[in-house]
Amino acid sequence: MSNRLAAALSPYLRQHADNPVHWWEWSEAAFADARRRDVPVLLSIGYAACHWCHVMAHESFEDHEVAGVLNAGFVAVKVDREERPDVDAVYMAATLALTGSGGWPMTVMLTPEGEPFWCGTYLPKAQFLGLLDAVTAAWADRREAVRLSSTQIMAAVRAQVAPGGAEPITRHTVADAATRLGRAADPVNGGFGRAPKFPAAMVLEFLLRHHARTGSSDALALVEAACDGMARGGIYDQLAGGFARYAVDAGWVVPHFEKMLYDQALLARVYAHWWRSTGSPLGARIAIETCEFVVRELRTAAGGFASALDADTDGVEGLTYAWAPAELVAVLGVEDGARAAALLSVTAGGTFEHGRSTLQLRDDPDDPRWWAQAREQLRAARALRPQPARDDKVVTSWNGLAIAALADVGALLDRPDLVAAAACAAELILATHVVDGRLRRASRDGVVGTAAGCADDYGNLIDGLLVLHQVTGAARWLTEAGRLLDTAVVLFGDGSGVFYDTPADDDAHAEGLLPARPHSAADNAEPSGQSSLAMALLGYGALTGSTRHLELADAALAVAGSVAGRDPRFAGWTLAAVEARLAGPVQVAIVGSGAAADALRAAVLASTSPGLVFVAGQPDTPGVPLLADRPLVDGAPAAYLCRGFVCDRPVTTPEDLTHGIARVAP
Repeated sequence: MSNRLAAALSPYLRQHADNPVHWWEWSEAAFADARRRDVPVLLSIGYAACHWCHVMAHESFEDHEVAGVLNAGFVAVKVDREERPDVDAVYMAATLALTGSGGWPMTVMLTPEGEPFWCGTYLPKAQFLGLLDAVTAAWADRREAVRLSSTQIMAAVRAQVAPGGAEPITRHTVADAATRLGRAADPVNGGFGRAPKFPAAMVLEFLLRHHARTGSSDALALVEAACDGMARGGIYDQLAGGFARYAVDAGWVVPHFEKMLYDQALLARVYAHWWRSTGSPLGARIAIETCEFVVRELRTAAGGFASALDADTDGVEGLTYAWAPAELVAVLGVEDGARAAALLSVTAGGTFEHGRSTLQLRDDPDDPRWWAQAREQLRAARALRPQPARDDKVVTSWNGLAIAALADVGALLDRPDLVAAAACAAELILATHVVDGRLRRASRDGVVGTAAGCADDYGNLIDGLLVLHQVTGAARWLTEAGRLLDTAVVLFGDGSGVFYDTPADDDAHAEGLLPARPHSAADNAEPSGQSSLAMALLGYGALTGSTRHLELADAALAVAGSVAGRDPRFAGWTLAAVEARLAGPVQVAIVGSGAAADALRAAVLASTSPGLVFVAGQPDTPGVPLLADRPLVDGAPAAYLCRGFVCDRPVTTPEDLTHGIARVAP
């Protein structure tokens, strides 16, 4: 018999639909039932691609003994953290406050009012049953102590999720951040910190922009070391493209195999921008292959992009991806199999588990044509293996990141098919996820969920629309971005530059389900709502000439100033936006068409200035402010270059435009 989760939008929740646990989705009805029965609430938060979530599900939630205890003494609520990041944010803050660390699956015990009194992560069955027994006894015999504990935890949570004071980020702050990142870098393998090693895409984007603005060779060296190490290691899928979530070791050899849409989007742009800065063939290849992976493996039938591929295949990590030498021989033959094993670091002892290896490409093949053929054969053979499940819900925020990446990479590397895929996804999100003028968080199979869009949904989608506007020249994307931005400022802002994660009138708060309204200025695996809206405000202000939006962007960036000063590894997107602010706005309007206009556009695309925005089209195109009152010059295409809304005389050659950009874009 299926439980209540059978009708859920989230594939993660549906994974639990056949559990003997009487699960509820996050809802007022669940908490009302807990109050009626006078029992505590077990809150379990995870996501579809999470390995340890699957382990706990198999050990405990599929177990009838555990289910019997849960059903008798608790109301059990299951949450997909990707569908409800607001719920996740509040209870992750509680878990961190109580234990000092967090992760998924997150296991939290709540009062019927939603206040936590015990927090943890993965628990084996025996420990989980022990916890349930202890909580049942405490709820029956020590109720006041439990409620006192929940009150104390919530005080810490409210302090943690409350906005901090504004600290404007200066040139000194930015320079100090780059220096501190250098100290945190791994000098052997590239990247930052020790195992587990995460890609830190937003930090790399900041360092690329810092190099572009200041000429810092140290910043560029950090990017090159990280990008080279990741692209050649096992964290990158050498056969199909795309990055795993992180590496479990410092050398990027063994990944945690889940592939998340947001990682692909953020990293594809980093690699493309690395190529733009240095001409690196590796950067161009990885950017293209990653985008091709997104379009090939994550695109849904409706044209959006699915959230993730699972960490496991049939409950086994790496089953799809790892190889033994004999398996290479079986596909390629004895000679070519041995050659591939040497190239891909597949050893007899194995670099992963059970004598099998992840695929690395530490050196470029000496015969690229041979490798291209062998790679295709291996990819085809791997496709015959069992494949990881796909979480096919379409998340607004992550699709916004993907739209920006596909449009950006497509324009830079002359792949109009990628730009077209970005436009298709944007059409889907605007048609499906905008309900009564406001964004919803996610959809699946064309059916939009009820969860309200969070600040990052607005910020990342707006940024994607602004990139799409620039590379296509279409006014529609700018118009839609402006409408959503106006809505976001009202829903999430308090007028001081603070942007909360959730809308002020969100039902979760209006009904009292969440005991705090979350706010975070820290960039973690993806941009925070605060930094994503700051980036959106900055881009929109530059493209429209709106000083109001630029001033609000400045205020929003200052709110994240304390994070940037404390640990720049958690302020990558904020610092990237600050680099754009320090270098700009630089605006380029190209009018006209034909080969001459294309040459001017190519000169703009080659610029690394982090503060530059541009648009190309016909003079006075409706809805495109940068093209207003900018005629052709003697009937020929021309480029109008402005710095801080002060404009030079128009130029008609790529050389003059390149020189002008270099002069006005520090």
